Amino acid sequence: MLTNAASLIEFFEAQRTQGKPLVLATIVRTIGSTYRKPGAHMLIAADGSAAGLLSGGCAESDLIERAQRVLASGHAELAEYDTRGSDDVIWGIGLGCEGAMQILLTRLDQNNRYQPYAAITASVQAQRRGAFALSVDAATLGQHWHSLQSELPAELRDHMQTVIATRAADTVTINGKPVFVAPVELPPRLLILGAGADAMPVCEIAGLLGWQVTLADHRPAYAVAERFPRAHQVILSAAKELTGKLELNDCDAAVVMSHHLPTDQTYLSALADSNVAYVGLLGPPARRTRLLAEIGARATRLSGRLAGPVGLDIGAKTPEAIALAIVAEIHAHLHRRGGGSFSTLLRQ
Repeated sequence: MLTNAASLIEFFEAQRTQGKPLVLATIVRTIGSTYRKPGAHMLIAADGSAAGLLSGGCAESDLIERAQRVLASGHAELAEYDTRGSDDVIWGIGLGCEGAMQILLTRLDQNNRYQPYAAITASVQAQRRGAFALSVDAATLGQHWHSLQSELPAELRDHMQTVIATRAADTVTINGKPVFVAPVELPPRLLILGAGADAMPVCEIAGLLGWQVTLADHRPAYAVAERFPRAHQVILSAAKELTGKLELNDCDAAVVMSHHLPTDQTYLSALADSNVAYVGLLGPPARRTRLLAEIGARATRLSGRLAGPVGLDIGAKTPEAIALAIVAEIHAHLHRRGGGSFSTLLRQ
């Protein structure tokens, strides 16, 4: 039984708090078209519950069965799925993705301090870049390391620094044995300025993606943490005092949506002075023009960063659809994509 894909760390913490063992399934190699790429994780518990998707739900049932063997034996396993054949009926699950992948399954428990996933979790929660490594050699399959360790082989530490810098996983040779090394993927940090009712679906969708969401509002009735269960932080602050409570430059994207013109003006002025690469502004073009005129010369500092009206053109009319359009545009920006249709791109 799969839980929500965005609740990987929540799932891990719940199981670790109870002292329950888990299996960490990590993609260590792919060829061709695959649903996820090297470094992606899935967690599987003894009762068959799991979090994370590696094949879009196709191979997960097989992985859950394999995980029971790993839990029972304590020995790591390397699963291989090859769907490049035209008659893809392997294992009777018919993946049909025209790709191949190797997935390493390792046991996490109190004896190994739930490593390396405990270190991955610590890095994500602290928004600190890091890396982890897993042996894919038959003799030492599943042996692990992480960048928070005080002692590491010098060669491995160098490789970890490389994957942290490039943000690209790699398989390297350490002491004559293959080792998979991957960066810890940090969630994007989204700042929502305005905590009205229409901010709730924006926070919900971003939270489902695993983003770290912070909301701020000057109204006590709006800036209530219980209204935003997926938020990392909810701040009650006058707009002019926000920069004293939050480091804007730590954010990857911000959306201004307080529906209060003077407040949005203050937010835009602060964001103009920041390095936030994406600044979304809710509202029609005329409102954007007025706000930019109000902040004067600062408006030029938003050139190339301001998306206003915010969101992709998907015909959104409801708060939920508007939230989808907003988050989709931010997602496209973060991944340096235009947000167009795949089928249209393939016809070009």
